[in-house]
Amino acid sequence: MGKKHWEIIVHRKAEKTLKRLRGEMLERMRQAISALAEDPRPSGYKKMTGHKEFYLIRVGQWRIIYKIEDEELIILILTIAPRGSVYRKY
Repeated sequence: MGKKHWEIIVHRKAEKTLKRLRGEMLERMRQAISALAEDPRPSGYKKMTGHKEFYLIRVGQWRIIYKIEDEELIILILTIAPRGSVYRKY
């Protein structure tokens, strides 16, 4: 039985944030997002309070909020933002 490979879809808003990042933080974000394709529920992930389908992973002082669609094997990256501002939107 082979390992599942998830499709990653990055929302336009999250893509804009990625384009503004530089250097080490950009590389760390890319690695974190790529790792979700192998394991959408990595160690340290959290389910967002009050949201049944949204999850969160930390990358330094930044957060990635994403949705897992188990039936379609899709991970939708919704938001990438600094720790302080990401929670105000959700």
